[in-house]
Amino acid sequence: MIGNIVGVLFDGLAYGSLLFIIAVGLSVTLGLMNFINLAHGAFAMVGGYVCVLMMTRLGAPFLVTLPAAFIVAALVGVLLERTLYQRLYRANHLDQVLFSIGIVFMSIAIATYFFGASQQPMSLPAYLRGQVHFLGVDFGVYRIFLIIVVAALTIALQYVIERTRFGSQVRASVDNATAAAGLGINVNRVFALTFALGSGLAGLGGGLGIDVLGLDPTFPLKYMVYFLLVVSVGGTGTIKGPLIAALILGVFDVAGKYYLPEIGGFVIYALMVVLLILFPAGLYGRRS
Repeated sequence: MIGNIVGVLFDGLAYGSLLFIIAVGLSVTLGLMNFINLAHGAFAMVGGYVCVLMMTRLGAPFLVTLPAAFIVAALVGVLLERTLYQRLYRANHLDQVLFSIGIVFMSIAIATYFFGASQQPMSLPAYLRGQVHFLGVDFGVYRIFLIIVVAALTIALQYVIERTRFGSQVRASVDNATAAAGLGINVNRVFALTFALGSGLAGLGGGLGIDVLGLDPTFPLKYMVYFLLVVSVGGTGTIKGPLIAALILGVFDVAGKYYLPEIGGFVIYALMVVLLILFPAGLYGRRS
């Protein structure tokens, strides 16, 4: 019994780690630009396809494809931000939702046209497969790898936001974009770089998540609600909030599907309702 509980907890943490990698960019960009981007999962899908194509067609090692997934997704994010997204920064939220939903369906159609509708094959390298036996419990090597990556990313992101000049500009733009612009900060450039960072992190998460989440053209639609749950429960514009929210939701989602398979998919929605009643602005959301 204890071994099962520990195993479920561990798998939930690994699953939540994936949700965090993908959703943290949405949290930061939404908190900075007040833009409801429901197409955030499309950038994760871009990263996933970059990894698959590089591995299957170019024979690239898995770890080499991950930086490529980040870079390509970031570049796609900047391109769309400069040409499309920035035109709707001042639009009402309904227009933003309809626009980003349109991007989701366009990305699904494009991915289906070029890659087909089936799941993409994925084979992890031998050193990331298998399990580690510790204290009577088997821990998946790849799950351990995911948790380590998230720990490193969290430290790096916290450092960027709290200790660098760019982080200071981001925080100033979050607090008051007009005043930041008056102080000489190029808010548009900060928006573009932040959007690129968020899109790149989504692409990285998409590449890391192929083995766990799968990859097909419906990915942006299938996991859209999960990313929004992480952001709404954790709070926008923070790193700590989405991290804690993703880990909590990941653990409860895995536990619910393991112990209550008949209603397992409902558990995280019930949890979300409870948490938002207790914390209307999110666990670490900015309160007015």
